[in-house]
Amino acid sequence: MTRIILFSSILLLFFISNYSKAQQYLHFEGEQGPGKGKHIVLVAGDDEYRSEESMPMLGKILAYRYGFKTTVLFPIDPATGDVVPNYQNNIPGLEHLESADLMIMLIRFRELPDEQSQYIENFLKAGKPIIGLRTSTHAFAYQKNKESKFAKWDWMSKDEGWERGFGQRIFGETWVNHHGIHGKEGTRALVDGVGLQNDHPVLRGVQDIWGASDVYGIKHLPEDAHVLLYGQSTAGMTSDAPVIWEKAVMPIAWTKPYQIEGGSPGMAFASTLGASLDFQSEDLRRLIVNASFWLLGMSEVITPDLNVDYVGAYNPTMFGFDTFRKGMRVEDFK
Repeated sequence: MTRIILFSSILLLFFISNYSKAQQYLHFEGEQGPGKGKHIVLVAGDDEYRSEESMPMLGKILAYRYGFKTTVLFPIDPATGDVVPNYQNNIPGLEHLESADLMIMLIRFRELPDEQSQYIENFLKAGKPIIGLRTSTHAFAYQKNKESKFAKWDWMSKDEGWERGFGQRIFGETWVNHHGIHGKEGTRALVDGVGLQNDHPVLRGVQDIWGASDVYGIKHLPEDAHVLLYGQSTAGMTSDAPVIWEKAVMPIAWTKPYQIEGGSPGMAFASTLGASLDFQSEDLRRLIVNASFWLLGMSEVITPDLNVDYVGAYNPTMFGFDTFRKGMRVEDFK
């Protein structure tokens, strides 16, 4: 028995040591550009759409093309220090939100320790701008710690003022359904749709967006949400697949003001696109870069030809559950 206890203790110390040595987040320091002096934190944490691939890519563009300091956070298994997208309970580095001017998140069904979630609440109380992509409409799911002060963020919350949770309160929607057929239909943005705010700075230069992820159902957007783009399902998973006009169109990108208890008013931008494959679309990258500048009060910087080319290689993989690469380390995404 003594040997078993000793072995277990040694094993635990090994895991702790391994975790402490592992890099837990990335910093990209911009040198020149209009974003110099501003800090953007990008938070990856979904188990399907490969945000661990897309958030570093966006962080590099914002830093090296436009001068922002960017910090990219990941879901980390504390036992190994690996990036594990379906590890729901740990995103180290959220304290960097204390100095952030903007947060970009793509997370799904997280149940973080209260001390980590507190940094998100503090950010929101300050009324700072936030971008939510794809599954961020259902960012949190509380299964184990229902006594947490943040359990009201659960995507099915019934708490007064937080009905349908964090996604509804901050971004204007929670999880509804797959309006398109998941894994068989993509999304075509209807850039020239009737009634759109085509002169909005976020849409400058945005002409053609197709994504492999399907259209999400939207049914709870409040009156103060302003739709920038509608999307339609495509009959296939390639950019030349025809649009299925028989289906209803759905909002795929919008803005929405938010304010939480005891906090200052802030502004959110949300899009139901966001799989790592979707960001092969140059104009989807442009949409997010434009939204970043707009939310930071820098609309004058946005021109139709902003450079949104990749910095280094970008080789996104197909979305799916438990299909992520195993043994990933944060430093792999430098």
